[in-house]
Amino acid sequence: MALCNKRGALLLATGNKSELSVGYCTLYGDMNGGLGVIADVPKMAVYRVARWLNQTSGREVIPDPILTKAPSAELRPNQTDQDVLPPYEVLDDILLRHIERHEPAEAIVAAGFDADTVQKVLRMVRAAEFKRTQAPPGLKVTDRAFGTGWRMPIAAKIDY
Repeated sequence: MALCNKRGALLLATGNKSELSVGYCTLYGDMNGGLGVIADVPKMAVYRVARWLNQTSGREVIPDPILTKAPSAELRPNQTDQDVLPPYEVLDDILLRHIERHEPAEAIVAAGFDADTVQKVLRMVRAAEFKRTQAPPGLKVTDRAFGTGWRMPIAAKIDY
């Protein structure tokens, strides 16, 4: 932030929609910034865009090890995101159904998802609202982005 201030630049926050949805991000850490460029882009879509960029540019813009290593917050040795979260393919699908399509837990489970996993993810979405209210504005690329127009109560008990 100090460098951005010194240079008159804008600090970009690095959180994607999957991480912001479930609060798998750190206030004043990776959430810091003035604009969330990928804040409305699910994790697996970020990977698809990165691979597309490498393919269409004719060079490795995003180094392959970034795309092939297990996602990690790198808070401790050998830690991966899947220690806490379901695989991103599953997480992104649950989030799409709940956030974009407004599906309740019962409908998501009926679509074939594990009930405990769905309950856990929806609880995480609910619990992360306080973080999202402090996140920088993000570019809207889906039908339902966090930010203005999306607010969940942060002091109410809601059971999924």
